[in-house]
Amino acid sequence: MGASTVRAPLTRGVFSIYCSYPRLKSNPLYFSVSLASSVQQVRRAAAASMSYDKQLAAAKKAAFLAARLCQKVQKALLQSDIQSKSDKSPVTVADYGSQALVSFILEKEFPSMPFSLVAEEDSEDLRREETRGTLVRIKELVNDTLASNGMNDISPLSEEDVLDAIDRGKSEGGPHGQHWVLDPIDGTKGFMRGDQYAIALALLDEGKVVLGVLACPNLPLTSVTSYDRHNSQDKVGCLYFAQLGAGTFMQSIDGSPPRKVHVSATTNPEGALFFESFEAAHSSHDLSSLIVKKMGVKTPPVRMDSQAKYGALSRGDGEIYLRFPREGYREKIWDHAAGYMVVAAGGIVTDAAGNPLNFSRGRYLDLDTGIIVTNQKLMPALSKAVVESLKERASSLQS
Repeated sequence: MGASTVRAPLTRGVFSIYCSYPRLKSNPLYFSVSLASSVQQVRRAAAASMSYDKQLAAAKKAAFLAARLCQKVQKALLQSDIQSKSDKSPVTVADYGSQALVSFILEKEFPSMPFSLVAEEDSEDLRREETRGTLVRIKELVNDTLASNGMNDISPLSEEDVLDAIDRGKSEGGPHGQHWVLDPIDGTKGFMRGDQYAIALALLDEGKVVLGVLACPNLPLTSVTSYDRHNSQDKVGCLYFAQLGAGTFMQSIDGSPPRKVHVSATTNPEGALFFESFEAAHSSHDLSSLIVKKMGVKTPPVRMDSQAKYGALSRGDGEIYLRFPREGYREKIWDHAAGYMVVAAGGIVTDAAGNPLNFSRGRYLDLDTGIIVTNQKLMPALSKAVVESLKERASSLQS
């Protein structure tokens, strides 16, 4: 629901208030502020009560197609499929292809609606002559994926179509209107190792996350703690999805019927399992170790790339997720929006100070120190351990 669809009735409602109260008539500035505040409040209430079934269906379709593309690339990962972005972090043709596909599908599904996508990649590097071969490969992957998944009625995309689709992800987001949020491959290093990665797609409405979809092609359908990659009976490929007020569901990427999942109800920290980033550069393993030790957690950490951790937590594979990046690092909204929604249906996601995550401030999450995730029963103990551990670390750095 875009802003334009509610402007007239909202304005009439607030105007009737204006006519009923002399104070508003005598103070235009007061009325202006009140009007803006009232409209925003009503829009947020409308967002909380409406259904996003059509958007969710489109998001699942887009994430599924992107997962298919990524699976194909990972199975035959070629050296030419890997290049370096300007910041020297690794990126694959699957990253660009995934973003192009998701962008194209979402805009096609809602042709009459304003389209806003906040996404990780842009096409700047792909427009250089020396990367022309990469662009050709991306175009082929996108078109092959569309054609092989029953979308033969769509004309093949040109190179310029692919570049334009990627660049539609340049939106800045913000507190007004609807914005899709995408990480085309969350966990690029995991993808390159053949480990965990996720296609993470969410929708913001008036600054609030209202749906999330996580496609995790390598995540086992059973618990990560019991999975045996050498056992052919243990299947992989999970698709998680959640809509505001409707809970979280999981199904196989191959299309099994969805089932509702729930976060763990564990109340005893000793038996809690905690997740953290695979790469030490992404999160402080030492700080996480100190926190869970103070809680009394006895189990070793499960280290995993990407927002697949959120998916695993949402079905009760573990109880805690800790992320404490290096000082000065700014979290991007696409690194957490979809996972946040998938877990928030039954769990709690906050920053280190206990503040809820705010996705309405543009492309970045401005938060306190780190991100902590757990169930409602364990959150008080986790919050206490985080505060104590951060104070202890600060004291040790000063001494």
